[in-house]
Amino acid sequence: MALCLVVLAQTSVAAEPAPKLTQAGFENYLVKLKQEALSQGFEQALIDKSFANVVFHQRAVKADRNQPEKVETLDTYLPKRLPDWKIKRARAKYKEHQDLLHKIADEYGVQARFIVALWGLETNFGKIMGNYNVISALSTLAYEGRREAFFKRQLWAALKILKDGHIDIADMKGSWAGAMGQNQFMPTSFIAYAVDGDGDGKKDIWGNQADVFASMANYLKKEGWNDELTWGRQVKLPADFDNSLAIPQRTGGRKNWLKAWAKSEKTLAQWQALGVRRTDGTNLPQVDIKAALVFPDGEQGRAYLAYDNYKSLMHWNLSYYFVSSVGHLSDHIKFPPIH
Repeated sequence: MALCLVVLAQTSVAAEPAPKLTQAGFENYLVKLKQEALSQGFEQALIDKSFANVVFHQRAVKADRNQPEKVETLDTYLPKRLPDWKIKRARAKYKEHQDLLHKIADEYGVQARFIVALWGLETNFGKIMGNYNVISALSTLAYEGRREAFFKRQLWAALKILKDGHIDIADMKGSWAGAMGQNQFMPTSFIAYAVDGDGDGKKDIWGNQADVFASMANYLKKEGWNDELTWGRQVKLPADFDNSLAIPQRTGGRKNWLKAWAKSEKTLAQWQALGVRRTDGTNLPQVDIKAALVFPDGEQGRAYLAYDNYKSLMHWNLSYYFVSSVGHLSDHIKFPPIH
């Protein structure tokens, strides 16, 4: 989802004993939430309508408490995330929407293949957007309490989206965490990045393809995308390579990860001099760009030289595995060329 809810670590963390949550407790909490919404400046009529059908989702709480994926490697993860049928569908969807995609790509300076790759991995090209009432999901997770301030911020942003008329409450569906639409924007990401791609006055990331694609492109553009670069490349390291030159596998959040990036970044010529090569053993490209070195699976796993666009994708989702899947799917869309 387009906000850093996913962490770099692929392993689970011991959880504290969870407080007991009850229907009565949730209903009492809703009274306070509605009062707080009023104090945030939302009108009573909007609040009444938005909260009219709110229910407590125990499944959302369970999902939030059990997020970590089981430990695996890219060698097992990528084939599951990028089966042949998904690659074929990505290429077919690219061809189907080629005119619109190229128009948006030119406007925002974001290659169309990355838009399609994100679309495919977030919601299977708009097919799986989640069926939770977003106000219900966000209210449930705010009540659950572990990240109350975060989910309240999302709730106020969701109310603003409804207030601005971009979607009706009945159609505001999303994931258990409140990620919405074909690109799975959290409500604050919607406020920050969603755009009206076809000029109809609404930002409809649920059903309007121009809005979906333009919003994704706008997100990447605002987070520093450069369409003269790709995302990165898998590389081969010499036997005596100094692994401390790479970004550590776990850095503890985005801020520390960016600091580690700055320490790791070198020109391709510098990496070449250190013995880094393409996976087939040939020389790195002779272009004047910088890259950082990442080990998604640790020092014994795959190694990647990551270009600046990698940082934009890690802003979308702070997960090496997610970014690797986006990058590899985008490469499958590019090669062989689609005519």
